[in-house]
Amino acid sequence: MNRKVVIIMGSKADLDWANQIVNVLKGFGIESVTRIASAHKVPLKCYELIKHYEKENVVFITIAGMSNALSGFTDAQTHCPVIACPPYSDKFGGADVYSSLRMPSGVAPLTILSTENAALAAAKIIGLSNPDIQKKIAEYQEKKRIEIEEADKNIQ
Repeated sequence: MNRKVVIIMGSKADLDWANQIVNVLKGFGIESVTRIASAHKVPLKCYELIKHYEKENVVFITIAGMSNALSGFTDAQTHCPVIACPPYSDKFGGADVYSSLRMPSGVAPLTILSTENAALAAAKIIGLSNPDIQKKIAEYQEKKRIEIEEADKNIQ
């Protein structure tokens, strides 16, 4: 039964973004591994990491901004699900996100811009075959519903 997410960052600059994902995954009881491998600068290392971890049927989350080759490269090399979670940058007015959204045919990483939601999506994928994770997702969603109800009560 899969309970692992592999987070691949394009550079060490993405570590804070990755740690946000890791913290949410921990809440679901999901193990994660964080690695650095740029598809531009060290494509062979990146390929080796993908092939190493895909044997465990993991969910990959890729973190790369500016020119996001990492997400497409990862997706094209594996049968495992890939979630692109590019960090927001206002350097280019946010336009660098297009490198995560526009992929060639046959390359289909899911793009989720929120670290919390990227972790939730990974949990839902893992939850398809793991009832314990499904239960934690239901609890998480109920907590979110309660937060909204409380917020509504507090403004009246």
